[in-house]
Amino acid sequence: MKHPLEETIAAYEAAWNSHDVEAILAMHTEDSVFENHTSGGRGVGKSAIREIVKGVFAAFPDIHFHARRTYVRDDFVTQEWTATGTLAIPYTRGSITVQPTGKKVSWNGVDVIPFIGGLVARKDVYVDSIGLLRALGFTQIAL
Repeated sequence: MKHPLEETIAAYEAAWNSHDVEAILAMHTEDSVFENHTSGGRGVGKSAIREIVKGVFAAFPDIHFHARRTYVRDDFVTQEWTATGTLAIPYTRGSITVQPTGKKVSWNGVDVIPFIGGLVARKDVYVDSIGLLRALGFTQIAL
């Protein structure tokens, strides 16, 4: 038997892939937290989350997510994904700036999403940042 959150997370992914900001926000609680632990972006509430989501779509206007593995428990989803997209604006993280190349790239990440009443209460995003920077063409990464 399918868990109800399996349909919810599939609809959430579809909203992201259709770049439907309002559909994404409709699936969040009013006081939801969206935090990208890789980029340092954090928003609390739908207004702040709207700006984060719009920023993602501005940076990668053709971004598409493919869920590789989805783990669903009571009110909790963890999803491993691969994103593909073409960087459209300079991408800066700390002292590193990568310029757009027009090349489509892909990178991996994980979302950790607790739900309340069938809505996203929090979304924690973890991205393979070294993999992303390398995909974007930054080769001077020291470990």
